Amino acid sequence: MNHTSCNITAYESFPLVQLCVYIPVFLSGSVLNALALWVFCCKLGEWTETRVYMANLALADCSLLLTLPFKILSQFYHLKVDRWCLFLEGAYFVNRLMSISIITVVAADRYLTIKYPLKAKMLRSPLKAALASGFLWVVIIGTIFLIKKVETREQGELCFEKLSTEPSVITLGVVIGGFFIPLIILSFCSIRVIAELVRKKKEKCHEEKLIRKAVHIVSANMAVFILCFLPLHMGHLLRFILDSTSSNCAAIQRVNNFVHLASVLANVNCCLDAVCYYFVNKEFKRASPKLAKSRSEASEAAES
Repeated sequence: MNHTSCNITAYESFPLVQLCVYIPVFLSGSVLNALALWVFCCKLGEWTETRVYMANLALADCSLLLTLPFKILSQFYHLKVDRWCLFLEGAYFVNRLMSISIITVVAADRYLTIKYPLKAKMLRSPLKAALASGFLWVVIIGTIFLIKKVETREQGELCFEKLSTEPSVITLGVVIGGFFIPLIILSFCSIRVIAELVRKKKEKCHEEKLIRKAVHIVSANMAVFILCFLPLHMGHLLRFILDSTSSNCAAIQRVNNFVHLASVLANVNCCLDAVCYYFVNKEFKRASPKLAKSRSEASEAAES
């Protein structure tokens, strides 16, 4: 459906909203993630699987934060699409997708450790975690590079903006593959881990407080992920539906405004990751060896 009469733009006060939110997010997020990288790379001893993933998560979040000042400038000065803009957009989306992917992999790794401890010993290692992280970087960077290469942008279109109301199948694919599939995986793994922790809490009353903390933090981690990323991707999905089926320019504009606001919320996740995963790692690391040991003993007994 053609909507050539629609004039879709960011609402007037959005640059000011970005400025007010992104300045504290950029400053605090940069410090927290740079500190996390320094600790992971320079202050800890032996590398573990979790440490590898956390270092990659901090790197992705830190890299995304570096694009935020340019995102603000693009709104204030209405920067047009050029090679520099395409590079910035690519870096922005690569690091957001990488952050989502690493969070999902951490949830899957945690589930594997608790549910299948014997298999986990064979499947998990710092080297394999590094290879998995490297594979994700290559796939995501390659995917975004190809998208930017084949993507058609209208002449005079603004950086970080979608002015066209033609439905973008590429955007739909990225939304489904880059968020909704990871969301299903993360939700499944987190819920199963929480169920396992609750079961163990009933069996081991002396460890109830420790396990309860782990349950609360894993739950909070999943809630933060959903709260930060779900509104944005639901907005993209709704925008695709309206672009495909509706000629109501006002409705498309409202959804576009919602997507802009939701993107601000999604970028706040860069700060929350550093805080949230510190506590997840700390508490879960204390609880999981006992849980894994218990399940491992049960598995060995069943096999003998």
